[in-house]
Amino acid sequence: MTVIVRDLRSTDRSEVEGFARVRHLALPYILWTADAVLHRLARSHPDARFRSLVAEEDGEVIGTAQVQLANDSPDPGQGMLNIYVHPERTRRGAGALLVRAAEEHLRAHGATRLFSWVLDAPGNRAFAERHGYAAGRSAHFLRLDLAGGTLPPRSSPPPGVELRSAADLADGPRLLFALDAETMQDEPSDVATEFTDYENWVEESWKHPLLDRELTTVAFVEGRPAAFSMAYTDASTGRYATAMTGTARAFRGRGLAKLAKNDSLHRARAAGLTEAYTGNDTGNGPMLAINKWFGYEICATEVRYVRELG
Repeated sequence: MTVIVRDLRSTDRSEVEGFARVRHLALPYILWTADAVLHRLARSHPDARFRSLVAEEDGEVIGTAQVQLANDSPDPGQGMLNIYVHPERTRRGAGALLVRAAEEHLRAHGATRLFSWVLDAPGNRAFAERHGYAAGRSAHFLRLDLAGGTLPPRSSPPPGVELRSAADLADGPRLLFALDAETMQDEPSDVATEFTDYENWVEESWKHPLLDRELTTVAFVEGRPAAFSMAYTDASTGRYATAMTGTARAFRGRGLAKLAKNDSLHRARAAGLTEAYTGNDTGNGPMLAINKWFGYEICATEVRYVRELG
């Protein structure tokens, strides 16, 4: 049986669903849907040179790759490739073929340093190291049982603070963009990110099919947007994920991010969602502490692997 690697056929709905299914089986801590896969393929900035690749065996998608340049980074020459193979279809050469195709694409577009997230498991780490990648920083996936767990009680916002959903904001995209752009600069990462292109952010983030504007909460202080918790949801599975939580620098230290996220989680549970996921860099002590307060538990860890291209 021969494994081949090629671009995902966006016009083939069953193939796109197969891509999402492999991703879900390999990495169940992130929300994967066919619509989300198509959205990223269609709306990623041209400078990212984004590609979705599949490894196919006898007509079945058994491996996937998402490949791009870090176009939102001020540092040129950085590429990212994330490879996931169906857990029951490993050791067929799919992963190696995907890595080779991804690296060739990134090298052709000027990448000199490559980053890849790898689950913290012996086989996964050994695979990355065999291909010349070295371990770097790590991050945790966390899960919260929304249906059976106990959330901290909701509290009234302090004087001067108002909580509103993104769906209720007349200028929601611009407010969230400003908050996201500022807080992302302080997010622990080995790839610096700067959001400067509002129109691109609208296409990629505000129009994302999983973004739940009703459950995304923004905290205002005396009328100024101060903190937010952005929610992704997949109603078909009852799953909720925090895409980003943060506070503008001028308002930090007041518990506003915790207030916004607690509001979003309570409303998510009231809407019938049953599981909540999030992720944090292992060095992000403040956010890990907040999520522990909510009742999240670590369910997996991934490691950022790096390869310098000669």
